[in-house]
Amino acid sequence: MLLLAGALRAATVPGFARAVAVFSFTVALSAQPARCVLQRFRYHSLNSSANCWSHLHLVNMFNSYNVKFYHSKALTSPYPGSRIKRSQVPEDKVSWLMEWKDYSPVEYTAMSVLAGPSWADPQINAKGFSPKFNERDGEVERRSLNGLYVVENGRPRNPVGRTGLAGRGLLGRWGPNHAADPVVTRWKRDTSGNKITHPVTGKNILQFVAIKRRDCGEWAIPGGMVDPGEKISATLKREFEEEALNALQKSPEEKAELEKQLHKLFSQEHFVVYRGYVDDPRNTDNAWIETEAVNYHDETGETMDNLPLEAGDDAGRVKWVDISEKLKLYASHSYFIKLVTEKRGAHWSEYPGPEC
Repeated sequence: MLLLAGALRAATVPGFARAVAVFSFTVALSAQPARCVLQRFRYHSLNSSANCWSHLHLVNMFNSYNVKFYHSKALTSPYPGSRIKRSQVPEDKVSWLMEWKDYSPVEYTAMSVLAGPSWADPQINAKGFSPKFNERDGEVERRSLNGLYVVENGRPRNPVGRTGLAGRGLLGRWGPNHAADPVVTRWKRDTSGNKITHPVTGKNILQFVAIKRRDCGEWAIPGGMVDPGEKISATLKREFEEEALNALQKSPEEKAELEKQLHKLFSQEHFVVYRGYVDDPRNTDNAWIETEAVNYHDETGETMDNLPLEAGDDAGRVKWVDISEKLKLYASHSYFIKLVTEKRGAHWSEYPGPEC
């Protein structure tokens, strides 16, 4: 499958991509029970319960962990912060591999983007704008975490498929818009400091720092966009400070104390939860979110005890949240949280997963 992933990343010619997709499906069928393969190709749920499969769209692409991509939230209407409704995209027409001559997506780029802020690109045909797609373009990272993407008529094409909306929507960059999501966790403990286990699974309950987004009111991981030239590690730390600790409103002395405490947390052992495409409601045919989610775990809880949570920047509220399959989070954040529980051996679901 690693060879297939590499082949798919390089598949920018439609005919070749179609052949590779068919080949991938054939190999998968030969390696696994047909029922399991068909379910994986048609059904996949990030917020599962007793029945852990729900209807989403398959895309013949892979991220750095060979996880298949799906479109769900990137097909919803109205588009965030507007009354714009996407053109409807049938399930069998999401993939660019499926011919659709009459496809006519709604064109929309928010006025806040067209106003030309520092974090946004000009329009494609703007004078003097010659972006280097699939490359490092000065300080702007235009390479995708998932390999090469197609550029058609001067515009990057969403590697996961059609969204019913062309342009950039609320996103500043044409093509990949890189984000970073720090997943800060600790064990849930009782008043005596003992870890609390789930009564059904007997596994320890994990908690993470969640913020309530101001724009949509959904709970999420406190992340944000990577600034041009900024290292991912710096973005992860900065976003957590700004959104979960309200660092932007602190005095220089208070900021210095925050820095000291956060250094303990962010310099210790951590692991990359996910790197790749995100099923985000802001995605369009020509602009999409990619992220690197990293778990920073406070094993004893002592570090975070010295860091009082306070909502700031884009966050309306912030709190510690018990992790379980019942979480309803923004974009693909529930999936990232689930991966953390698997890594930490923590509680996630009271129900067994599928046999396949």
